[in-house]
Parts: sequence; structure tokens; C-alpha cells
Amino acid sequence: MNQLDQLKQFTTIVADTGDFQSIQAFTPRDATTNPSLILKAVQKDEYRPLLEQAVRDHANKSTADIIDELLILFGRKILALIPGRVSTETDARLSFDTAGTIEKGRALIALYEAAGIGRERVLIKIASTWEGICAAQVLEKEGIRCNMTLLFALPQAIACADAGVQLISPFVGRIYDWYKKSTGTEYAGADDPGVQSVRRIYNYYRKFGYKTEVMGASFRNTSQILELAGCDLLTISPDLLKQLAETTGVVARKLNPQEASASDLQKQMLDEKAFRLALNEDAMATEKLAEGIRAFCADSVKLEGLVERLR
Repeated sequence: MNQLDQLKQFTTIVADTGDFQSIQAFTPRDATTNPSLILKAVQKDEYRPLLEQAVRDHANKSTADIIDELLILFGRKILALIPGRVSTETDARLSFDTAGTIEKGRALIALYEAAGIGRERVLIKIASTWEGICAAQVLEKEGIRCNMTLLFALPQAIACADAGVQLISPFVGRIYDWYKKSTGTEYAGADDPGVQSVRRIYNYYRKFGYKTEVMGASFRNTSQILELAGCDLLTISPDLLKQLAETTGVVARKLNPQEASASDLQKQMLDEKAFRLALNEDAMATEKLAEGIRAFCADSVKLEGLVERLR
């Protein structure tokens, strides 16, 4: 078997794309989207009709509401191609607004349900700020499952698990990028800081019995992916899915509950003050979280611009 098929024996594969053709080609169980991926997709000729349809069908609505409709349109198309769940992201400009995030999460789920899609097939993506985690805790209690994104450090993961969220997406590649730039070192294999971060989170969750799913994300190469074989889920770009599908060689399971139970990790209790201090002490996590929110905000503004020009 190729490496992708072998990996599927240990880990649920998720497509990190808004490209329907890629989703059909690699048969993932789930799929994730974000503002950057949707922006990239609607600028292609084959997907621009979806943008035009959203604007045309909801011309009497606000720009923000039209974008929500566009996100749900993409989500519905994706769900027609996969057996599992799609992740749809809240506006990154709500990252420090608990009430606003709750309202947006409810609105997105309502649009899916109005289109006949059950909430069990949707994950609402929210930035892993303290405010975002608090919003997710409320939504989860209402049966709205959440995918916590822009996650770079164990304190974020612990707070998410304590809040009872469905799934987290630690960003392997962006952690790697920061350490590579900071140290000038080309990390590989098990020495990769991004890989180590996800392994530590996975071991913590399994050791202390958390049900929150761990989905490694934001990969730069297939080595990072293979080092996390056994993680609950991995969300992978089409380019890297293609590389795995075209490569042979044995894929060994690297993460498992037995080794997690034997780890020396200690249970941590984090209230808001402890969370903010721990995150602040981690320069990488602080910088990458802020950078990620800024980038998603900028792409949301660009997406609004595309809608405005069509109105």
C-alpha cells in the first residue's frame, strides 16, 4: 500500500482544502476550511459561480450574512462528497469576543440545519483564545461541536479539553516555521518542535482521559505527518496528500494510548489568569496566535471586498 493508505489504518484523514476535486480524489472522512482557503477557492474560475450564487440569492442581506451563506454553500458541497464532518470557521475578528462568537456559531449551525444538514456533521472553528474557548464551552453544551484552531501550545490544549470541546487543531507547520526562523535549524523527524508539541498534547489527553480529539494541522512536509501516525486525525493539504498517495514505504504508528499513559506529564489546572500567563510565557505561541488571527482577519476583509464588488 502507499503511505496514505497505510496512514489511514492508524489515523482519520481530513482534507484541508476548499477544492472539491481534491476532496474527491483522496476520499478523506472529514474536511476543513478557513477564510484563507475559501478566499483562494472563489478566485478560481471553477468556484467563482458559488460566490456569484451566494450574492445573487441573498442580495437583500448584509455582506457579513452573504459570506455566512457562502461558507455554508461550500460546506454543503463538501458534505456531499464526504461521509463525515466539515469544519466552518467563525469570523476571526470575533476572536476576543465571547458573546459574538457564540452568536456566530449558533447562526452558522442554524443555516446548516435550515439546509437539512444535521449539526453532528458540522464543526464550528474558533480561535483558541481564552474568549474563544469560553464561547466553545457554551456552544458545546448546546450540542454545537467545535474545532479549536490556531492552537500552538499545551496550555491552550488543556483549556480546550477542560471546556469539553470536540476537537482541537494544533498547528505543526507554523510551530516549525517559528523555531526554524528563531534558531536557524532545519528540524526533521521526531526532533521537529511542531511534531513534539502535538505528541505532548496527545499524550496529555490520553493519559488523563480527555475525550477531546486531537487533529494535527498545518503541515510543511510528509515527514511531519508520518511522525504523527496514530494521532486521532490529521488534516492535510492536497499537495501533501498527493505525495503520500504516490509514495511507498512502511508507515509505523508513532502515537498510541499505551505510551501516553506511561508519560511523565503532570496534570495542570488553568483558570483565566494562569492560562494568560502560561500563554504569555511562550513567545512562539503568543506570536503565532496573534499572527494567525491577523492573517485570517485580513482574508475575511478581502472576501468582503469580493462580495461588495458583485453586489
